[in-house]
Amino acid sequence: MADALTAEAVRNELERLTGWTGTPAGITRTVELRNFPAAIAVVDRVAVVAEELDHHPDIDIRWRTVTFRCVTHTVDRVTPRDLELARRIDEIVGGAR
Repeated sequence: MADALTAEAVRNELERLTGWTGTPAGITRTVELRNFPAAIAVVDRVAVVAEELDHHPDIDIRWRTVTFRCVTHTVDRVTPRDLELARRIDEIVGGAR
């Protein structure tokens, strides 16, 4: 079973991430890309990383706006796996701008 993080640990980790908000129940980041194909390209790159990590975010795509939500569904809480995925998403988004 995954180790759920405390509220304090989540707050501390969110300070190290770009544009993420949330609580121990889940963390979220919304990004706006230059157009719809750019948004889909980012989602495609995140999909590859998610498969590598065997940990998948919830993704909402609205034209060029993409929202990522990370939570470990088996415990319904944020775990270190979610933070690693968030860091990787930050790298992908940063390279797409």
